[in-house]
Amino acid sequence: MRQLNLKECSGTTAYKQYKQFLYILLIIGVLMTVFSVYYAMWNTIPSTIMVKAGVNQTLDFNIPASGKLYREAVETSGQAKSYVEEEPQSIQIDFRTPVTVKANQIDKYKLQIKLFDIIPLKEVDVKIIQDIKLKPAGIPIGIYVKTQGVLVVGIGEFDGENGQKYNPAKHILQVGDYILEINDEEINTKKELIEKISHSEGQEMIFKIQRGDKLIDVKTQPELNQNGEYKMGIWVRDNAQGVGTMTYIDEQGCFGALGHGINDIDTSTLMTLSKGTLYHTEIIGITRGTTGTPGELTGFIEYDDDNIMGDITANTTRGIFGICTQETVQAAAYDYLPLGLKQEIKKGPAQIICSLGNGTYSYNIEITDINLENDNINRGIVLEITDPELLMVTGGIVQGMSGSPIVQNGRIVGAVTHVLVNDPTKGYGIFIENMLEH
Repeated sequence: MRQLNLKECSGTTAYKQYKQFLYILLIIGVLMTVFSVYYAMWNTIPSTIMVKAGVNQTLDFNIPASGKLYREAVETSGQAKSYVEEEPQSIQIDFRTPVTVKANQIDKYKLQIKLFDIIPLKEVDVKIIQDIKLKPAGIPIGIYVKTQGVLVVGIGEFDGENGQKYNPAKHILQVGDYILEINDEEINTKKELIEKISHSEGQEMIFKIQRGDKLIDVKTQPELNQNGEYKMGIWVRDNAQGVGTMTYIDEQGCFGALGHGINDIDTSTLMTLSKGTLYHTEIIGITRGTTGTPGELTGFIEYDDDNIMGDITANTTRGIFGICTQETVQAAAYDYLPLGLKQEIKKGPAQIICSLGNGTYSYNIEITDINLENDNINRGIVLEITDPELLMVTGGIVQGMSGSPIVQNGRIVGAVTHVLVNDPTKGYGIFIENMLEH
């Protein structure tokens, strides 16, 4: 009988375990590679594709996939019944080579894309939009916006008349709340709010507030401070001002600007507006951007009726929008240009249009990357300033240049939105089609 060799048995077991470990690593590596390739292809195709009505549009994704394009089913209702189209007509599209599509009227479609005609990859919204032209503006603008109600930007305690600490708003109001009414009376300004509280005589007050998308009522009562004045212990704001750049003017005299929304400086939340106005601004100073410190355009704004450029009707994450005066439309120096949709943008040379205080001019940039599928809609275009004159004066992108239109190959394709703090020569832009979706 052969005697068992424990060392040999132990070595064999360890070798098997080592092989199993290598197999596991190999499988993980293959899965990660497959996932990376899949994700890269998924990222190549935007979730929304816009096509201009009546214009040939080339889609060049260069992936081994095909798609089924069909009109989005529309629910139709009548007095007697409601139904949804069951079998919308569809066509097959092969994305292995460039595809030219053309739609004759504004409509909506769905595009279901599969890798190798088998593996589901993505469902895409295809929107046929009007083939419009926009005038790239690049005009500096002074912005004044009035909040809807009064915005709470801080909550804290204060010393009472008796020496104790009071914080009447704690756990009642929150930073970011908009105070719309007190005791069923509308509040439009900070002054009105202060007067209401100071004349409350310490009685309980009912605040109607907007918190996010909700309207709620809360109750609390002011306390006397050391000076014998009734206070709530809140810091509030009812307006905001700033300098930016107008991006475009359409053929109806409507404008888009900034490429991002106006956020409160303290709460970082998108401000809810009751009204807003654009004013002529004169650039009187430029602080150059350096590594770690963003630069700035300093503007002088005179808030009077003679200097009004237009009315702001919407403040969104995609920019501010409204209606220009006729004088502003006529003052824009550049002609109307066709839209450049995101699938038409190429890496390479482009221009931005902006003003440094001596007129509106075009400056050279390089589009270094195009994020067709970026969660942040304000960062679809990655760009670098290459124009020697602009670099000499500003150091790159500076605050106040937000909204500067981006033009490539005779089309308006986007607007500057952000600067990289660690490299002011580089920054981001929003696709013009995203601004038009507001």
